[in-house]
Amino acid sequence: MLEKVINTLKNSTRYKERLTHVEILPIKDPIYGNLKKELPQKIKDYLSKKKIKLYIHQCEAIESLRDGKNIIITTPTASGKTLAFNIPIFEKLEQDKKATALYIYPTKALSNDQLKVVKEFEAITGINVNPSIYDGDTPTSKRPKIRESSRIIISNPYEMHQVLPWHYKWQRFFSNLKFVVIDEAHRYRGVFGSNLAFLIRRFRRILDLYGSAPQFIISTATLANPIEFSERLIGVKFSLINNDGAPKGRKYFIFINPYFDGVGTLSTHQETKDLFLFFVTNNLKTLCFTISRKMAEIITLWSKKALKKSKGYMDKITAYRAGYTPKERRVIENNLKKGRLKGVVSTNALELGIDVGSLDCVIISGYPGTIISTWQQAGRAGRGVNESIAALVAFQNPLDQYFMMHPKVFFEKPHEHAIIDLSNPYILSGHLICASSELPIKLPNDMKYFGDNVEDLLKALMREEVIRDTVNGWVYSGKGRATEAVSLNNISSEIFKVICDGELIETMDKTQAFREAHKRAVLVHQGETYIVEDLDLKNRLVHVKRRDVDYYTEAMKSVDIKVLKEVYKKEIGNFFVYFGEMEVNEQYIGYRIMRYDKVLGIEDLDLPPLIFKTMGLWFNVPAGVKRKIEEKKLDFAGGLHGIEHAMIGIMPFHVMCDRWDIGGVSTSLHPDTMTPTIFIYDGFEGGIGLTEKAFELFSEIVEMTFELVRDCKCEDGCPACIYSPKCGNNNKPMDKKATILILNELLKLIGLNKKSF
Repeated sequence: MLEKVINTLKNSTRYKERLTHVEILPIKDPIYGNLKKELPQKIKDYLSKKKIKLYIHQCEAIESLRDGKNIIITTPTASGKTLAFNIPIFEKLEQDKKATALYIYPTKALSNDQLKVVKEFEAITGINVNPSIYDGDTPTSKRPKIRESSRIIISNPYEMHQVLPWHYKWQRFFSNLKFVVIDEAHRYRGVFGSNLAFLIRRFRRILDLYGSAPQFIISTATLANPIEFSERLIGVKFSLINNDGAPKGRKYFIFINPYFDGVGTLSTHQETKDLFLFFVTNNLKTLCFTISRKMAEIITLWSKKALKKSKGYMDKITAYRAGYTPKERRVIENNLKKGRLKGVVSTNALELGIDVGSLDCVIISGYPGTIISTWQQAGRAGRGVNESIAALVAFQNPLDQYFMMHPKVFFEKPHEHAIIDLSNPYILSGHLICASSELPIKLPNDMKYFGDNVEDLLKALMREEVIRDTVNGWVYSGKGRATEAVSLNNISSEIFKVICDGELIETMDKTQAFREAHKRAVLVHQGETYIVEDLDLKNRLVHVKRRDVDYYTEAMKSVDIKVLKEVYKKEIGNFFVYFGEMEVNEQYIGYRIMRYDKVLGIEDLDLPPLIFKTMGLWFNVPAGVKRKIEEKKLDFAGGLHGIEHAMIGIMPFHVMCDRWDIGGVSTSLHPDTMTPTIFIYDGFEGGIGLTEKAFELFSEIVEMTFELVRDCKCEDGCPACIYSPKCGNNNKPMDKKATILILNELLKLIGLNKKSF
């Protein structure tokens, strides 16, 4: 059936040019495993009742946990990772009646799903664990009983951040803690991941007080650096479980490019709607992922209008997003699972493991930013051995277009590196404040949690009168609760509150406020749109009004950079690349008003400069290369500018981040290097390890940047290759041919020869 659908697309005049690639992922038979020691009879009965035979990776996970190891499981979506850790946890909790386990999830929906799974395991096995959710929604009246009687508690990082100062109330649970599960761990990267890494270290320090050293279990999608990631996140040694034994049905993974001709006649969203209707009217149960709540609603509305004349289909499609009541979401999930719905258009709220049964098709409207998310979303279709289709519909931006032109890279190269940076002094300082309010910090013992340079930071915090040195150690001496002053999502201590009708809807750091919450900006929060009425710099407040608008805004900035310190210098072939500390001066000078890819207008901004220290890489372009460009009467500065933009557009493929997390500058003569130089830096005070990883992967990034620009079908540059939405110079000067030639010369110096045209 699905092969017929694919052939229809291939032969259709509507789709055959847009269908740029079909990857057939073959059927995979199950690989079962064996345990060295039999499971308890109660768990064997559970598996028998559920007709489950354990796969090889599940057996490896069980044996590793029985041996006392910490494990990271990186098998794909729907491979049975949850069962792989629930079995050994229940086995231990059956053997030791006092033992406890903590499960940490990034979303409430996943916490609720896991609670159902654990309750069913408890009911069938008869192993009493009294599972409970403990988060911000847990009533105060129920909290003491949960702490006193639950043996499995399900929570999230934000709640743990607030709980740690009250650790004495958790003595029973913490002193018997045998396992800590951190699921969907690829969500913890960048600033959030670095904050969570120190939160975990604070937690381990408290557990040490209660004589507890639990095993850590990390469950995640596939990463390029699983061991490095897990050991940085937790601070202990890990074993990798990645030998997937789960069966797979045949999957047709197709790429649809609305901009196949370099221009495009319909937007990505309109192309998505048409493909969604094609699948649904072919009686295929389809889930479509979109970039926002608003887009989920609009594509659903367009689809319903198109189906008015089609009996039986109009009432079988719906939107799904955060903002619906839990009851509404459960009804949609259930109707999709039972086949009453044929199509659902969703935000990424359905990306993670919520059970909606087996689907025929998934449409991913726009590359979601990481290969991990793409595979997570694609994995929602064809669970078990069923055939399925996954379709990626491209946006007109560098990574989407690179994959359309180079599909083998998507399917063959390893996934991204998830970055956990432990060296940012601003992040660490916040957690030292929190840690000192939980237990006195004692040196040198606590260096194992916070690093060798911790004393210098403690002395700096003492000068600010938030910590004091006592005979018992360093203790918190600030005003108010320390955890309220430290956000897990931000670095800066200058936190701006976003207020709508007197209600706090979110917080953001100063850089984000300047970029996304300047006056008259369209601010998107959980998929809803708001207009910023005022940015109050003095009181750090952003006042917004809820408005449905069909446009968005993009801030433009100009940047100056000063090199403060060269930390590393690397020679690659006949070329040098540098990494070090720099001072960045960012000036937000205006913003574009956009609808889809069209600029509706440009407005000026009058904001003070943002000056901060960060980490970044830079490289110089030799004088000989400049001469070659000028001899061909091309714009050398425009070529440098194009490289800067294109490299930033490509970097998220290698380093798991958003292009807005990275900044850049290109100049024909920089006063610190006295040569033509391109700088790329972390857009966060103190740096968060993004450009440090890019420094390591520099050759691969330059090669991929070259291929992107060379293969783009535009004549003079476009948003798919060298234009940037955040350029303060309105993408001027820009010279695509010069960009290609300079990159080609750099690759020759590196030792990677390419053909330019």
